[in-house]
Amino acid sequence: MHRPLRRRLTAAEQHLVATLPAEKGRDLLKQVRSQLIEIARSTLENLVLEFTGVKAKSLHHDISTVTGEELVVFTLIAVPQCREIKKS
Repeated sequence: MHRPLRRRLTAAEQHLVATLPAEKGRDLLKQVRSQLIEIARSTLENLVLEFTGVKAKSLHHDISTVTGEELVVFTLIAVPQCREIKKS
C-alpha cells in the first residue's frame, strides 16, 4: 500500500522552483529533500521496525515539484505478521 504525503512545498521551495530554470530548480529541491530523508533515515527505519516488527531493507523517496506530493517507500526484509486491531 502506498499513500503519497500531500504536503505543499514550503514558500522557500516554491520560490526556488519558480526562480531557477525548471530542471535546475526541480533537481535542487529533490536533492535537498533526499538529503533530509537520509539524515532522518535511522529514525524512520526504527519507526518502521516498531510498527511492523520487521527491519527495513531499503528506502526510496521522490517528490513532485508540481503537486508537492511526496512518496517514501520502505522495502522490508520479510513480510510483516498481521496484528489484530484492538477495538475501543
